[in-house]
Amino acid sequence: MDRKVLLELIFWAFTALVAATVLLPIVLAVPDYRFLGINIIYIVVAITATRYLFLLRHTFLARRQVMKTILVFLFIPLVFFLVQELNHFQVFLDEEGQDALVGNLPYPRRNNMADYIRSEMLFFATCSIISSIAFPFRLVASVWRTRNRGTV
Repeated sequence: MDRKVLLELIFWAFTALVAATVLLPIVLAVPDYRFLGINIIYIVVAITATRYLFLLRHTFLARRQVMKTILVFLFIPLVFFLVQELNHFQVFLDEEGQDALVGNLPYPRRNNMADYIRSEMLFFATCSIISSIAFPFRLVASVWRTRNRGTV
């Protein structure tokens, strides 16, 4: 069990490092970035759900049936929330334009930063939505396997 806790801590540190690395250029260039919170959620959900999707047997969730069942039902509203926030981001870009994202940056940096923000937001949003849709199916399969075969 100690190895699973250590592995979990390493992966959470990795997730924090990726989030900081991806968001640092945005925070430095655009101090009042309005999508920072949801961007952090997208990054954390994308990395964590994908990790659990493929490495479930190596996590603390492997043999916890009740927790896996609860997560199946928690991920249903999470998927709707993630899709709704992506839609909110897209509507903002359509109505306000990419220049509203970056504020008063100089013109040469404005386009690059707007493209970076849009690209990384869409990448992590799509990844988090897809992994959040697939993850409950993986959990249901794991619950079935643990109950009927004794494996994860």
